[in-house]
Amino acid sequence: MLSIGQVLSILQPEFTEVSPSKLRFLEERGLVTPARTQSGYRKFSHDDVERLRLVLALQRDCYLPLNVIKQYLVEVDAGLNPVMPGAFISGSPSMLSGARRYSRDDLLRGARAGAGLLNDAISASLIAASDVYGDDAMAVLTSLVELQKVGIEPRHLRGFRAAAEREVGLIESALLPVARRNSVSSRAQVAERAAEIAAQLEVVRASLIRSALGTLAP
Repeated sequence: MLSIGQVLSILQPEFTEVSPSKLRFLEERGLVTPARTQSGYRKFSHDDVERLRLVLALQRDCYLPLNVIKQYLVEVDAGLNPVMPGAFISGSPSMLSGARRYSRDDLLRGARAGAGLLNDAISASLIAASDVYGDDAMAVLTSLVELQKVGIEPRHLRGFRAAAEREVGLIESALLPVARRNSVSSRAQVAERAAEIAAQLEVVRASLIRSALGTLAP
């Protein structure tokens, strides 16, 4: 049995963002259930560690919400053989390595979505129509399944495409001096800096949403 500190030392080389509060949060959400000593200290088994590794990998690599991951684990614990959310097309070597490619049927099955929802997402320009889909499409469709449960449909999100294009315009303008150098190193620098700027824009967006949500509290 392992302490929370020992679990962190095992997981942090692979998941640098994992913290004690993250593990406690996953426990609160029912993703893992460590044993407790008489003094109340958490003790994790090696199976708990592997379960945590799977949850963290599905979050990081497949962008899956915790309730989707939890449902999958509940079915596994019940002795069922569910399709792993975000699973590869048959024949791919591993679920959590390399670039994923999904057929339409695999996409629908992995996201647990109906064909109508995918069609609506394509119509709203949230997902590009294709014969083969990637991780982004899986992440978006999985989120749309959850949003649909609270009455938010793809048609309500049409403005997201325009907002994303405006952000891309901002990033392109900011990186134009570097892009004009047109060298191998500059192209690599543009790609790296674009990802960094996008991440910072996401921080600002998330903060604005949290602030606006705070006004809803009574």
